Amino acid sequence: MDSTTVSQEEIAAALETPVDFNFELPDPEDEAIEEFDFQQQLDAVWQVCDRFDLQTDIWRGRILRAVRDREKKGGEGRGSGFLNWLKNREITKSQAYALIQLANSADTLLAEGQLDPTSINNFSKRAFVETAKADPEVQKLVSEAAQKGDRITRREVKQLSDEWTAMTSELLPEEVKEKAAAGALPPRHLAPLVREMEKLPDLHLEGIKKEVADSPDIDTVKLMTSEAKNLAKYLDSAAQVQTIRDGNVDMELALDEAMRLNCVNTAADLVKQATNLEQLVGKLYTTWKRMGNVADRLYVETGASNPHLRSLLNCLESLTNETIQVKLDDGGEKIVRLKIISDGNNREF
Repeated sequence: MDSTTVSQEEIAAALETPVDFNFELPDPEDEAIEEFDFQQQLDAVWQVCDRFDLQTDIWRGRILRAVRDREKKGGEGRGSGFLNWLKNREITKSQAYALIQLANSADTLLAEGQLDPTSINNFSKRAFVETAKADPEVQKLVSEAAQKGDRITRREVKQLSDEWTAMTSELLPEEVKEKAAAGALPPRHLAPLVREMEKLPDLHLEGIKKEVADSPDIDTVKLMTSEAKNLAKYLDSAAQVQTIRDGNVDMELALDEAMRLNCVNTAADLVKQATNLEQLVGKLYTTWKRMGNVADRLYVETGASNPHLRSLLNCLESLTNETIQVKLDDGGEKIVRLKIISDGNNREF
């Protein structure tokens, strides 16, 4: 299957499937069929369905792309022709663009010579999508495996991607790469570590590198992956807290101190809670202001002849006043009061 122009007869021939799809599935109640044989027969049928599904979805994507591009070139309805085309075929916009992306990926892989058209049948649909997202080097490895006749599922793509990451990343010490090359340290454990380390500044990488170099084993790799993940979360959360940015705190040095005291998780949790609180305060202020505006509008639209609506407004004054008052329990013993102080255009809790 390639991206060159083909005739209607060729397309029909390529997609003619009545014989192929007239499957004879094994009888699930036939105890004479061994479990292994039963699973193999079903898997063979499943692979045919997978292959056909991939091929037709690529062609559907190409068709949708042609409809969209035609609309862009000469359409006067700002995309309405494309949307109507989707509506008539009960296809959502997100589904359409997912198919177009699949077609773009297929054409790119074919155009760059990364994939032999005849080897597409060796891919499952998900494996093909994952291959299109992978780095060019991984695409080449996957394509070579497919051209040798290997069945490519998403698991094979992930395995090859992990192997490439583990053997080529400059973040992993040579001791670790040697263990991986010898098969003593599975790449599937190293790839997550590399992905987390890529999020960290150089300042925080040396300690992790030293730990895995001194003890290049699975337990240490898992521990360092968890620590790198926590460090990345800490730095990401800190960047989102306006209070910290205004305070000119050196978060990386603070992180160094937390690491020295072995309380990174606690520090990360504190920063995360600060992020949540700032977001909640912002949302609270926006909601309070909106509610006050709506209450004012309802007051103007009602009069003394609507006592029940006026009663509703009076009841909700505890939430629209500058001092917000909320009971935290049914008995009213726990009450939270938040005072909003106006200062020009600014309001503070």
